[in-house]
Amino acid sequence: MTKQFTFLLIIAAALLTSSCNRKGGAKSSRDDYTGWKYNDQEWGGFEKKDYEGQVNAPNMVLIEGGTFTMGQTDQDVTFEWNSLPRRVTVSSFYMDETEVSNSGWRLYTDWLKNTYVSYPQVVLDALPDSLVWREELAYNEPFVETYFRHPAYDDYPVVGVSWEQVEDYCVWRTDRVNEMLLIERGILNPSPDAKDSDVFTSGSYLAGQYQGNVRKNLKDYSTGGERPVSFTDGILIPSFRLPSEAEWEYAALGLQGNQSSDRDELITDRKIYPWNGTSARYQKRNKHQGDFLANFKRSRGDYMGVAGNLNDNAHITAPVRSNWPNDYGLYNMSGNVSEWVADTYRPLTSQTLRDSENHDLNSFRGNLYRELVLDEDGRPVEKDSLGRLKYRYIDDEEIGGRENYKKANLIDYLDGDDDEMVSYEYGIHSLISDNSKVIKGGSWADRLYWLSPGTRRFKDGDKSDKTIGFRCAMTRVGSPGGNNAPGGQYFDEKRKKVKRRYK
Repeated sequence: MTKQFTFLLIIAAALLTSSCNRKGGAKSSRDDYTGWKYNDQEWGGFEKKDYEGQVNAPNMVLIEGGTFTMGQTDQDVTFEWNSLPRRVTVSSFYMDETEVSNSGWRLYTDWLKNTYVSYPQVVLDALPDSLVWREELAYNEPFVETYFRHPAYDDYPVVGVSWEQVEDYCVWRTDRVNEMLLIERGILNPSPDAKDSDVFTSGSYLAGQYQGNVRKNLKDYSTGGERPVSFTDGILIPSFRLPSEAEWEYAALGLQGNQSSDRDELITDRKIYPWNGTSARYQKRNKHQGDFLANFKRSRGDYMGVAGNLNDNAHITAPVRSNWPNDYGLYNMSGNVSEWVADTYRPLTSQTLRDSENHDLNSFRGNLYRELVLDEDGRPVEKDSLGRLKYRYIDDEEIGGRENYKKANLIDYLDGDDDEMVSYEYGIHSLISDNSKVIKGGSWADRLYWLSPGTRRFKDGDKSDKTIGFRCAMTRVGSPGGNNAPGGQYFDEKRKKVKRRYK
């Protein structure tokens, strides 16, 4: 009886240890290459994490990457030749299900107002430009007063925000989600009363320049005590950011819904829009047959159809979860509002296309390389008055003898401007500048042509419009197929096939 009891205790201890490991505790193991023990104070306390997989951030959907033909999929009726088809591959990433709404942006501005009490200009710089609704020969003054502030428009996409404002929002959202993760894990207590430089930012926390209201830190295997979360723990998420043009277009098309099976690489039908077919109406024979699939301008003077049968039920924008999502579950990837993406705009010249053959994985224009400002001991200098670490852009001379890149500012790299016959002199030969940013997807005020994901336009990054909003993206780290895929943290060969609801 004693032996049986002892055996049961051993089994229970093993199950408890396994359970703790699944909950994120470090697992005891040996290094594959030296035999040294991990997570053992007697062996130096070197750690190997029981990594749980990347957290799925709020409102985010995993977009499994792959190869596709980027560019025009329909007739180029504008004859601009700025979206010529080319084959590229996009790595897996996460993307917002919806455009960011007015309520989401108001939380941002209200938080800034409550937190940066000594810097009111920070709040003013973040406010949308409500005057984008004004037109000389139209009465849109009610939208100036109500669209961003009235609760009736809470779930409508925020507009009147510039590319530069969106970049700041992405930084703020990263910090708020990371702070929430640490609070939910019982590492920090909420600190709603923190002001100015005392607020949580991801960089200052990881650099040891933010202490906060600590509840319980992680175990430190080197000392036997406790320590804050570090980057190598894999708990904090990568940064929110704007999607690249390639990412946005790939996600909008949702070609995974047109694979003949899960075991081949055959895409049965190419797409002009985020849905199948050449029409903007629902095709299946049911009660929804004939319904519009997106919010756009049908013809001159027709924004929503006739009374009693409104075709898209929206005279301007519509709520962010309107219409059918595409095969990735993304709403309004065509119509409603056009969206900012990360890329700097350049037409696809013959030289650009020729050089893009060597840059066909995660194609992007706009790299500006930067680094943390460090002190003489190699540590980040003191955070700024808003609680953020300080960065600086590097010069070409600092790159040294690297072979993989030679320039630190690559906005105008290989854009054809080196040729005597081509020049992007803003206001003289062109409206294109280094501040021109790509916008994708048609809006409520656009004709059907612009709803094709391959179309592209541009606007200066410091300007805004009543037809332009945005959604965020995030890099996927680890297995491209997600935590349940081969190479992921929870791969299960017997997992059930996920049936897509929208074909």
